[in-house]
Amino acid sequence: MRSARTILIWAALAVAIGVPIAAATMSPQLAWRGPVYILAGFAGIIALGLVLVQPLLIGGYLPGLQAYRGRRAHHWIGGALVVAVVIHVAGLWVTSPPDMIDALLFASPTPFSPFGVTAMWAIFTVALLAALRRRLGLRPRTWRFVHMPLAIVIVAGSVVHCLLIEGTMETVSKVALCALVLAAAIKVMADLQVWRKRRTLRGESIARQ
Repeated sequence: MRSARTILIWAALAVAIGVPIAAATMSPQLAWRGPVYILAGFAGIIALGLVLVQPLLIGGYLPGLQAYRGRRAHHWIGGALVVAVVIHVAGLWVTSPPDMIDALLFASPTPFSPFGVTAMWAIFTVALLAALRRRLGLRPRTWRFVHMPLAIVIVAGSVVHCLLIEGTMETVSKVALCALVLAAAIKVMADLQVWRKRRTLRGESIARQ
């Protein structure tokens, strides 16, 4: 029973990420795009898929990757997310530097640009703080206090950025992936909040005894 549930969960995750990527490969818009632009676009799609994986890992929802393994995988996936975003931005820079300069300066006329750039800087900030966490002496509670708002910015910015772009991604699979990203983020934040409340109440009960 457990093995069937494990296979089902991992298969569902593979479908959630793989279907939008597969659908994008069949987009007619690819015929007018160069290889660098295509690479940048797919790096963006992969990055969104990794944003889905992150809350699933930290919440312990993926079989075989709970507790310590889940946290370690969360760190590695975070690094992969940074790489995907760098490839996405670098590729777009190569194909159109003026547009990327406008986007980075929040001067782009396209409505999706500021959301993507904001999410990008939030991702870089989290990665930098994670790398310097021990040197900065960030305690778990402080780290959560800093990480949680940035995670919300990453999820919200990435989803809005993706939904507003009319590009190679197929609409239905794109919306479904974005909905799953939001649902996973909301689920893990709610569960962690409930867990902390239970732990606080348990601590208060023990203290009273």
